[in-house]
Amino acid sequence: MASSESEGAMSKSINHIVEKPTEATANSRPDTSDLPFYVCEFVEKEIGNDFKSLRKVSSLIEKMAEEKKHLEEQVLTVSSEAPKRIQAALSNAENTQSTLSTLLKREAIVSEAISKHLEEAAPWMDDLGALTDQINEVERHLSYLKWISQIEELSDNIQQHLMTNSVTEAASTLVSMTEQAIKLQDSSCIHLLKFITSTVQFWHKILKDKLTSDFEEVLSQLHWPFIGPHQPLTPISSAAASVTEVYSSLETLFTQLLKLQISDELISKPKQMPEKFSLPASPPIILPIQIMLSPLQKRFRYHFTGNRQTNVLSKPEWYLTQVLMWIGNNIKFLNEKIQPILKRAGSTVNAKMEFTRGLVMLVLEKLSVDIPCLLYDDVLFCHLVDEILLFQRELHTTHGYLNSLPNCMHILSEDTFFQRWLTVERKLALEKMDSMLSSEAAWSSQYKDISDVDEMKFPDCAETFMTLLLVITDRYKNLPTAERKLKFLELQKDLVDDFRIRLTQVMKEEGRALLGFKYCAILNAVNYIATVLGDWADNVFFLQLQQAALEVCTDLNSTSKLQLGQLASMEISVFDDMINLLERLKNDMLSRLVEHVFREVKEGAKMYKKERSSWLIISTKGEQHNYSLICLGISFLCFPITAKGQRIILSM
Repeated sequence: MASSESEGAMSKSINHIVEKPTEATANSRPDTSDLPFYVCEFVEKEIGNDFKSLRKVSSLIEKMAEEKKHLEEQVLTVSSEAPKRIQAALSNAENTQSTLSTLLKREAIVSEAISKHLEEAAPWMDDLGALTDQINEVERHLSYLKWISQIEELSDNIQQHLMTNSVTEAASTLVSMTEQAIKLQDSSCIHLLKFITSTVQFWHKILKDKLTSDFEEVLSQLHWPFIGPHQPLTPISSAAASVTEVYSSLETLFTQLLKLQISDELISKPKQMPEKFSLPASPPIILPIQIMLSPLQKRFRYHFTGNRQTNVLSKPEWYLTQVLMWIGNNIKFLNEKIQPILKRAGSTVNAKMEFTRGLVMLVLEKLSVDIPCLLYDDVLFCHLVDEILLFQRELHTTHGYLNSLPNCMHILSEDTFFQRWLTVERKLALEKMDSMLSSEAAWSSQYKDISDVDEMKFPDCAETFMTLLLVITDRYKNLPTAERKLKFLELQKDLVDDFRIRLTQVMKEEGRALLGFKYCAILNAVNYIATVLGDWADNVFFLQLQQAALEVCTDLNSTSKLQLGQLASMEISVFDDMINLLERLKNDMLSRLVEHVFREVKEGAKMYKKERSSWLIISTKGEQHNYSLICLGISFLCFPITAKGQRIILSM
């Protein structure tokens, strides 16, 4: 049993030595790669000097012989499989090479055949190419002649219609010709394009002149334009055609002129305002409305340009009021007579809006000329801005003019004019603040005798200041771009901060009279302004400005990413910075007031403690009055003030 265990250990040791030498053995001798050395080491270790152990040698030899046989079998197996795989790969490579050689031969044959065919077909291709070019050239000439023939045919038709006084058919034919001209706008045939455009222009002028003359005659029978507010919508005299015939002619001529709109847009270039005013894109005014506007445009330019006495820079209200009067006087006719014609003609144009837009463009031209002359005169410039804002308000509220159309606010939004407006607005606001704070009634409330209104007991200066901010909001809320509105919002925030600083200065001057009337009025003013700004923060207009501030990102340098995130999530409002400063001032004033009251009550309590022994012998009314003051101080301490300070009523 001991012998078998020894043999097993010897076998494991031999395997270990053969497969991998130990680090100790490998590092102890320089010739570690010599197999006999390992064998000697093994024999020395297993047998040593004990000759009795030699009987183990026979079993060791048998074991090693079996392992040798096993390893030889494994080597033979591996060596037999590798050649088979190599042979298969070689066979595949030979097959592939053979196939490739075949393909190369076929490719050479086909390539030679193709080259031979191309050489033989080259003369035919040259002849065929020449014939193809000739055919294409003939087709182009034929197409060119067809276009000319088509235009001449349409031109002859227009002429025949005019000779037979069929103006409606002539206008319809001109529309077809104009549509053909539009198709050729991108053509390289410049002479053909010039021909068709000149033909359209020729017939357009003839038809427009004829229809315009007839249309103006009908309009004159209807007293157009209506200058006065109560002009009748009937023909001038009974000798004229009947009312039905006049209005029938009006509709016919209006519809015919409407057909000329497409050709009018093709050949005429409407007058454009300079790009610096950034007017919104709008289509040209339809031709019949242009003709209806013509007499009013002449009147406007006659009275409000040049050296006329009515053209006075200091009186912009003259031409603004005149335009509003013209709009008001003609709305009824446009709605009752012109709009149904447009509807029957299948047009989506609003007659009143189109007429108003034409007159507004006159005002814009006038303003673009006048404003540069008033930039450095604060009084006249402010007067002009006030009149423009009144004009805009009247246009939108009374006449429903759309903000998306060109209007006076686009003129005021031009960089130079806008910066001047902003500067003057700031200057006047600061002057108003000086005036309101220096007023005798600045710290008194005009609602002090009305308990339902005077809950917050805010002074007159605070109400006047918030009214000033509200007026500024009304003045800039119709500006066309959010960027301009945000500039005014920054102005309002600056004014709030300036007013807060002024209140702080007055508060410090009243530091010795904390229970005085003015100190309490200042505290109520601060609370009132913070409350109103908090209410404004939920207003739709200011919420839109908050979103615009995120999109425009005009204040990235002074606004942290955290604040931008809070604005985006509606956690804070555009007024939060100002509200926080006002709340800080309010809390500071409250702290001072509370400390002062406690100090007063503490002093009174000391007197109470000192004199409590003599209360039973109080005899004079004066002494009773002194102690009642102490009770009043204690009751003042118990006056309820909410934790948020939303309703602080300190009227002394």
